[in-house]
Amino acid sequence: MKVGTDGALLGAWVNISGAKTVLDVGTGTGLISLMIAQRTSAEILGIEIEKNAAEEASQNVQQSPWKNRVSIENISFQDFVDKITGNFELIVSNPPFFSNSVKNDLANLAIARHNDLLPFSDLIKGAESLLSESGRLAVILPVIQAKEFIELAKFEGLNLARLTKVRPSAKKGPNRFLMEFTKIKTMVKQDFLIIYNEMGSDYTDSYKQLTRDFYLKF
Repeated sequence: MKVGTDGALLGAWVNISGAKTVLDVGTGTGLISLMIAQRTSAEILGIEIEKNAAEEASQNVQQSPWKNRVSIENISFQDFVDKITGNFELIVSNPPFFSNSVKNDLANLAIARHNDLLPFSDLIKGAESLLSESGRLAVILPVIQAKEFIELAKFEGLNLARLTKVRPSAKKGPNRFLMEFTKIKTMVKQDFLIIYNEMGSDYTDSYKQLTRDFYLKF
């Protein structure tokens, strides 16, 4: 699996303040878990249902400087919720979001992109049960799916607290929402982020500033 912009954005954007225990749902290659490990001293658990991806994530963790604080488990989120008893201060997810659409022929990519195995409702209900009372859920989704997610989360008692609308360029509207949810109702902090300059030839200063600790070319 390739490193995508969505994962890089979420790993750099997420608010890690006060987070001592972190859960990365659908960790894939382990990218977000490792980015958070680089930013914190937290204990981080990445869970992944697809066996090959979980093995790749474990290999990446073992080759990192944070292997003592990051662990990977090959398990579905639903099974994890059923067996766990503790709470997390932070849950992050770059979740699958396609539904009722043609699947990729490669099973591992289909799992990564389609939400049959992790519907939004399961992610939201599970996160609500696993979060501490002051904990946060951070997610990135395309705009249409993000609006659906916000409504489902509200119904389950998770309130939108922070929203960054991501635009590919200044000439285009948002195509992703970075979202943070809490059990506590609060005023929503909103802003926007533009990834590429008007010519599309380089990243904006804002994107570089957000992600420079993770890109060698910055």
